Amino acid sequence: MENNFALIMAGGVGTRLWPVSRQQFPKQFHDVLGIGESLLQLTFNRLLDICPSENIYIISNREYKELIKKQLPLLTDDQILLEPQLRNTAPCVAYASYKIAQKNPQANLIVCPADHLIVKQEQFAKLAKQALEIAGQDDKLITFGINPTRADTGYGYIEFDKSIGQQSIYQVKAFKEKPDQATAQAFLAAGNYAWNSGIFVWSVAAIQKSFQKYLPAVNELFAQDTNLYYSDQEEAFIEQVYHNCINISIDYGIMERADNVYVMPANFGWTDLGTWKSIDEQQDKDQQGNCIQGTALLYQTRNSFIKVADHKLAVLQGLDNYIVIVEEDAVMICSKDEEQMVKQFLQDIKEKGFKAYI
Repeated sequence: MENNFALIMAGGVGTRLWPVSRQQFPKQFHDVLGIGESLLQLTFNRLLDICPSENIYIISNREYKELIKKQLPLLTDDQILLEPQLRNTAPCVAYASYKIAQKNPQANLIVCPADHLIVKQEQFAKLAKQALEIAGQDDKLITFGINPTRADTGYGYIEFDKSIGQQSIYQVKAFKEKPDQATAQAFLAAGNYAWNSGIFVWSVAAIQKSFQKYLPAVNELFAQDTNLYYSDQEEAFIEQVYHNCINISIDYGIMERADNVYVMPANFGWTDLGTWKSIDEQQDKDQQGNCIQGTALLYQTRNSFIKVADHKLAVLQGLDNYIVIVEEDAVMICSKDEEQMVKQFLQDIKEKGFKAYI
């Protein structure tokens, strides 16, 4: 497993999980499931079955360095890649790939967001190792596609060609944006569509070739002086690179354009924990269908998700199908059916001058 490496992308703010997720303390550092581990810690521990701890890298914003070191004390400073500014996922992947290649040119890399839940750990590890082995044999860019269990409109989809593939991977025909309900039902019925997990596997050599071909300007920036990686000049070098780098996703910049992209259909209990509703769906419920994290007294309340900060008490009456989040300095009460309103809440908070609460 010495050639197996992992990158955890942990730079997002997670605005849809406000008021728990804040600019200074985003969702990936929170125990949003109430199980004693943050999403970042869950992701790191999951990857220990795939590669040694010294081969796991984290990329995040500079302001989260101390949070990362506190939650993952095993990491050295060289394993924590700090972005001076947000530039989306393509520069993030480029930074990690060029740095890891400097250490091990034969490295095979799995790239994972920090905010996903995977229930079937053994199945995930098995498929990840299989994908890493395939990636080490040729220049395939592999993404995990989750076998859809319903016509969900909240995920992007991957269309693949069942006639072109081997070892349980198939060539990708197209990436599809989040569909409407009718289109999602058509995807489900077709049988050759999967949910886009945003988890990628490739060799660092293959992804570097892809940057050279499809994003040459990004490639030129990160490849201009590879001797600076793992040196005391790396921070200043990356500062300059990011200042000159475009803002572009790895999906749009490479995956949707390359002709060597393959999908590995998977069923390892995957969920993108991007919203309170998605977190609620993973929780055990009481007889009234409520999930309670923290201390709360409920009266005539059903089908609701309640999260209460330590040393706080919530008393709720007459709610049905609601999300209630009680923090030290903010409370949000929102219908589950109107959860998308969180974006509007944050916009209004900014416009009203309440930025201290974001």
